[in-house]
Amino acid sequence: MAVRAVRGAVQLERDEAGHMEEQVGALLTAVLERNDLHNDDLISIWFTATPDLHCDFPAAAARKLGIVDVPLICAQELDIEGAMPRVVRLLAHIESDRPRADINHVYLGAAAALRKDIAQ
Repeated sequence: MAVRAVRGAVQLERDEAGHMEEQVGALLTAVLERNDLHNDDLISIWFTATPDLHCDFPAAAARKLGIVDVPLICAQELDIEGAMPRVVRLLAHIESDRPRADINHVYLGAAAALRKDIAQ
């Protein structure tokens, strides 16, 4: 089984913990579903959040989805002038038999503008 990486992002409408949990949960669910993945396929997940998000750790949403035995880490995204605000990004390392070209990267809502070349 190969190790693959899956990217994703979502833009939050507001900096509130419940909203972050909902949106990050939707992003993770979409990544899992679109790539036919289960918790056992996950190796690790890196989350980044733009500097304007302070309400909670994105990884908390993963834990609430039952992803409890997978290493998770959160970091702050670079503070670049003109960058899209209130964005949570993820990079998930997975085990998969899919060829790299068949991995479905997930950019929800307005975040699809971040990577039009790979957004599904």
